[in-house]
Amino acid sequence: MVFLALIPILGGVLTGWGGYLGWRGRIPRDRGTGVRTWATLRSDEAFRVGNKVAGLPTMTAGGVGVVAGGAAFLMPDTLGILLAVGLGVLGMIALTGAGGMLGHRAATTVSDPAPAGGCGGCACGTGGCGAG
Repeated sequence: MVFLALIPILGGVLTGWGGYLGWRGRIPRDRGTGVRTWATLRSDEAFRVGNKVAGLPTMTAGGVGVVAGGAAFLMPDTLGILLAVGLGVLGMIALTGAGGMLGHRAATTVSDPAPAGGCGGCACGTGGCGAG
């Protein structure tokens, strides 16, 4: 049963660390981690804002996992261990999901990046639009 108590502890440490990195703005956009929705992937700034907002709930989810694992170690019987582990994992999932939704919503408030130079997307072909 000791193995079961280690599951939320390990998951909590990894989740909390990911939340901390997001909160500090240390998650690179091209690595496959962090809040990855259409809103956060629009620009580097949107990705940074989304993960910064999601960082605190994600760190809290990690704390819930570590506490649940610690509680499972202290339980006197199998039912208590299963309840502590189960509720801890469900709490981690719920808080991480809520953090992801908050991060997505925050990223939608970031304005779209300006288009790259040139004629601003007027689709004038190879000859240019003559504006200039």
